[in-house]
Amino acid sequence: QVQLVESGGGLVQPGGPLRLSCEASGSIFRLRAMGWYRQAPGKQREMVATIDDSGNINYGDSVKGRFTISRANGKNTVYRQMNGLKPEDTAVYHCNMVAQGVSGLRSNYWGQGTQVTASS
Repeated sequence: QVQLVESGGGLVQPGGPLRLSCEASGSIFRLRAMGWYRQAPGKQREMVATIDDSGNINYGDSVKGRFTISRANGKNTVYRQMNGLKPEDTAVYHCNMVAQGVSGLRSNYWGQGTQVTASS
């Protein structure tokens, strides 16, 4: 029903830019928030960036000043521009969406994950 499709991951040089995209499709009554999380080997999953339906943006401390998140107006799509990639940014990145159904219940959805590798 509801799916999150991520794209844009891959192997890039440290310091380079990378843009990740996440498109939500399916039956979505009300999108509340979308964002990116990542998990590197041996580490816990951490929040990278989120944006809610009011345009409020939160960035993880580790990426402040380097990453930006945006949402296509009127579309269930979020983008994350990654600049100044560091080797420690290497991780599996997952798109997350919080959607509200007609009953008012909010649910979390996760994308399949896309690998981002910053290495020379």
